Amino acid sequence: MINSYIPEGEVYDEMFESDGTVRKHYELLSNHFDNYDITTFAKLAKEAKEVFFNKGITFAVYSENMQATERIFPFDLVPRLITTSKWERLEAGILQRNKAINLFLKDIYNEQRIFKENIVPRELIESSVNFLKEMKGFVPPGGIYNHINGSDIIRHNDGEYYVLEDNVRCPSGVSYVYANRTTLKETFPQLFSSNKTRQVNDYPSHLLEMLQSVAPENLDSEPRCVVLTPGVFNSAYYEHAWLAQSMGIELVEGRDLYIENDKVFTRTINGPAQVHVIYRRVDDAFIDPEVFNKDSVLGVKGLMRAYRAGNVNIVNAPGTGVADDKAVYIYMPEIIKFYLGEEAKLKNVPTYRCELEDDYKYVIENISKLVVKPVDESGGYGISIGNTLNEQEIEEVKKAISANRRKYIAQPIMSLSMAPTFIEETKTIEPRYLDLRTFCLLGKNSSYVLPGGLTRVALKKGNLIVNSSQGGGSKDTWVIK
Repeated sequence: MINSYIPEGEVYDEMFESDGTVRKHYELLSNHFDNYDITTFAKLAKEAKEVFFNKGITFAVYSENMQATERIFPFDLVPRLITTSKWERLEAGILQRNKAINLFLKDIYNEQRIFKENIVPRELIESSVNFLKEMKGFVPPGGIYNHINGSDIIRHNDGEYYVLEDNVRCPSGVSYVYANRTTLKETFPQLFSSNKTRQVNDYPSHLLEMLQSVAPENLDSEPRCVVLTPGVFNSAYYEHAWLAQSMGIELVEGRDLYIENDKVFTRTINGPAQVHVIYRRVDDAFIDPEVFNKDSVLGVKGLMRAYRAGNVNIVNAPGTGVADDKAVYIYMPEIIKFYLGEEAKLKNVPTYRCELEDDYKYVIENISKLVVKPVDESGGYGISIGNTLNEQEIEEVKKAISANRRKYIAQPIMSLSMAPTFIEETKTIEPRYLDLRTFCLLGKNSSYVLPGGLTRVALKKGNLIVNSSQGGGSKDTWVIK
């Protein structure tokens, strides 16, 4: 079946060498799939889709009028393989990056050495919509701000890995890693007996261990941890429920919690129980109507008081979003050097900050060659890919940038790697662009990177945006010997 696949020309193909031969670490997989004809494979793909439907593995997409449509998370049966040697380099770079981000967050909310030594401009950070003055002078229990990190990584046509962006507010997608692995094992059990693949099913135990490690000190009992969700209508509710269930802890909404004597309590059938760690999947603006959005019904009134009193920890810390501002991304090599005294192990994509005069001029003159991104959006929203725009659309992008230069950065149109992907509409195996979202945990005295992470694939031909909200799907990701 894979024999009929034709790789694209100048793009790095994950499975095939430039001369068309199968890469060595893909040989067992290729040989196995050659036992199937496309009709049988299409039948297996349909059955996998039904598994996702029956298990409720879905996400919601919002229209312009904020109407939500529930969809099955698209899953491709052809996995993406990464060798152990490549993964070890990636893992080291991911850990380095996120340890530096944690030190950066601690510094900007406390000593602010990085401003005083002119490494990062103060005005860039303090003008970010995600910089919270309420976090100044405060260090969370355990000293960690970005407990859970999602770094998006691409492989360029030079074969090298680049970090495309950092996600340190509420990175999502880890539940689909587990769902992909479980479904692929059920579909092709013999594949896993012939390939030595690192496991992913211990993520929940590592996550719970991390949450417990950053609980307030001197507790009389085991820390009580909860997952705080905005509710069933949130686009990632499936993941919120999966996280709580897989860790064996409570899934709560804001209305389930209350504050008394600057402590957080949840209502149980046995009466009130104190909560020590909240893994929140609610945005900063909505977590405490006493401090932020006064109309919020998603958070808990007085939560920030309890937090600053040291009686509860919030994961990730409020205000971490300033570190995944795409304009701050530009300074990551300098941030790593400043706090760790090391060169960055993973490369940044060259980036232009539209707020700077020279960068602004270059971007306006070269939009057709660039990807323009808002610094504070996620999910692939607001992105403009220059070579797909007509003249009128280019003018509209120019106007948007000129109206708010702080809001935009631009990057060259990078050539994402491709991999064989089953296309349901045509029942063919075709090349599609992909990236990799990795998941890193930082605890009080521990760290963990989920082996492989979530490979996201752009199912539309020629599309470079892999986000599920933009029509993308995912693949199981193997780290193999």
